[in-house]
Amino acid sequence: MARAVEGEGRSVRGRRPKGQGPDLRETILDAAEALFSRHGFYGVTVRQVAAEAGVDTALIHYYFGAKRELFDSVFARRAGLLNSMRLEAMRGYAEARAGALDVEGIIEAFMGPLLELSLANDEGWKNYFRLVALVNNTPAWGGETMHRFFDPVVHELVAAWKAALPQAADRDLYWCYQFLTGAMMLTLSETGRIDQLSGGLCRSTDMQAVRARLYAWCAAGLEEVVRRRAQA
Repeated sequence: MARAVEGEGRSVRGRRPKGQGPDLRETILDAAEALFSRHGFYGVTVRQVAAEAGVDTALIHYYFGAKRELFDSVFARRAGLLNSMRLEAMRGYAEARAGALDVEGIIEAFMGPLLELSLANDEGWKNYFRLVALVNNTPAWGGETMHRFFDPVVHELVAAWKAALPQAADRDLYWCYQFLTGAMMLTLSETGRIDQLSGGLCRSTDMQAVRARLYAWCAAGLEEVVRRRAQA
């Protein structure tokens, strides 16, 4: 193992790494993130990640282990920061609006950090959002992965909704989260679908247009579901 560490400071089997030490680890994660976001877990090999990062496969195994461990490291790297940003935004909103929570305001606090990151045009975050969308739609193990990394912040969102709409049934709130996360992930994936569908009238990369509409759309849907269920 010491030989592998020594090798990372120069080159590995004749290749010239793009970074060294911790930077090299980040380079591997960036390469894996970009590939996984385009091709999914099953469409990427460790050898392809190594080629993209400019290292030998032995270094990837040294740092991360098998492919699934590499994938989990990619997924976890940004999840913690994203959760912290959303929790801070939601708790800040709750403190500022104590006793007068608004559904749309809660949704804005929950989604806002993601849109702000997308607006910064950081390719790493854009790749990560596409990756999360892929995982969220993977029946075999996607639900378990989302559960491990994101459930606490989602439960806080639902609790905030419950505080704003005490008459709402928990079942309805969880269904509405299901619908909300679908809209959110499709939007952040920037697939270009709406560009073609609208004949260029809308652009999937236009996050300002998204921000002007998405919060209100989600809030109105949730409030209408709660209203109708209460009447029923």
